[in-house]
Amino acid sequence: MVFSNLVFIFAFLPLVISIYYLIRDEFKNVVLLIASLIFYAWGEPLYLFLMLFSIIINYSMGQLMNNRGKYRRVKLIFAVSVNILLLGYFKYVGFILTTLTEAFNLYYDFTPGPLPIGISFYTFQAIAYLVDVYRDETQPQRNLLNFALYISFFPQLVAGPIVRYDIVREQLKSRQESLELFARGCIKFIIGLAKKVLIANQVGIVADDIFSKPPGELTTSLTWIGIIAYSLQIFFDFSGYSDMAVGLAKMFGFKLPANFNYPYISRSITEFWRRWHITLGSWFRDYIYIPLGGNRVGTVRYIRNLFIVWFLTGLWHGASWTFVIWGLYYGTFIAFEKLGLGKLLNKLWAPLQHIYVLLIVMIGWVFFRADNFSYSFSYLKIMFGISTPEYLDYTTINYIHDYGIYFIIGIVFCLPINQIFKLNELTTVRRLKISNWATPILFYLLFILSVIYLINSTYNPFIYFRF
Repeated sequence: MVFSNLVFIFAFLPLVISIYYLIRDEFKNVVLLIASLIFYAWGEPLYLFLMLFSIIINYSMGQLMNNRGKYRRVKLIFAVSVNILLLGYFKYVGFILTTLTEAFNLYYDFTPGPLPIGISFYTFQAIAYLVDVYRDETQPQRNLLNFALYISFFPQLVAGPIVRYDIVREQLKSRQESLELFARGCIKFIIGLAKKVLIANQVGIVADDIFSKPPGELTTSLTWIGIIAYSLQIFFDFSGYSDMAVGLAKMFGFKLPANFNYPYISRSITEFWRRWHITLGSWFRDYIYIPLGGNRVGTVRYIRNLFIVWFLTGLWHGASWTFVIWGLYYGTFIAFEKLGLGKLLNKLWAPLQHIYVLLIVMIGWVFFRADNFSYSFSYLKIMFGISTPEYLDYTTINYIHDYGIYFIIGIVFCLPINQIFKLNELTTVRRLKISNWATPILFYLLFILSVIYLINSTYNPFIYFRF
């Protein structure tokens, strides 16, 4: 089940909200836990048992590590290893076997099952919890039901944000629900739904169509339209989902961290990755980069640490060498920026800094979107006019005519409109001197428009579900 699903919007969510606010406070976490398990089991019931196994193992190891002793580190290594092995088996075993087969001319007969939805996200949450308990940065959760809710909480279960235990520890015990917080949650959810349905889905049609064409049918203009479409799709798809997750959590009194902060306005690749998928970046920083020594070591080890992190970042996104190279590609630019390129960039005219970032990011998205290196390089050659039969064709003009409005809206809303006009979620319309009653009407109309698009279209993918 996905958030931009009519069953979720008009059946599942209203039912859960109704029961949640009618039941006594001491049973509210139970309601959310049952709802989360049903939500997860909706798509693939068998993998529910995998998540329950993960919950029990991590809960038990958290309790065991709370006891002082010389085997505490061994317990941590064992618990983290179990999590990595589970993730590795379901996500990477096919990739590893394929790589070995090609390298040593071996033969194997293995067909991996479908990837359990959200396993990368809830596994990272569990590892962060175990490490924080080991470091004495938090106390283990004594209540198994509350811990299960922390791992399985449906708003952020299948595609993040990756939530640290210390952020929601007190909220699991008690939280303050209010009409204002619920209203903010509704607005955040509607904004995320609109991002997903009205922008991501529309430009996604263009991206999928263009990237499905063989190189011989592409022109320079088509490749640029395709990569701009995909750049907008992946941002509004994932940030829209994150907004919906944060909004849903607010409806139940939880406050989750933001996951995006207008990454396309960045002036360096380093800044871009501080603004994109913020919770994943902070996870790698705190649990991989800093333990390796971070930037507090010599230059060689510092660069090594960067490349380890970016190798793992690429691998986290997908079991494919294209994702690994995509991660190392960003690691290379960040390393150059840390070693002096960043100082040179700061001296450039601001628009040139933005152009630099957008070019690097869009080239990176080609590797991220394409199925193999051959297609990626062919696409880039055509994109930059190195290998192309023609530069402009009527197909490009047709795309602009049919979908141009979605491109314009998407580009505009990549900018921090609220910050530019000093607006916030609840006062946007008021500060524009429109009557207070217009605020709910505005978001109601936006919601209705999103629903109409959902009803009239069968195209509704979530890109980050496969991670």
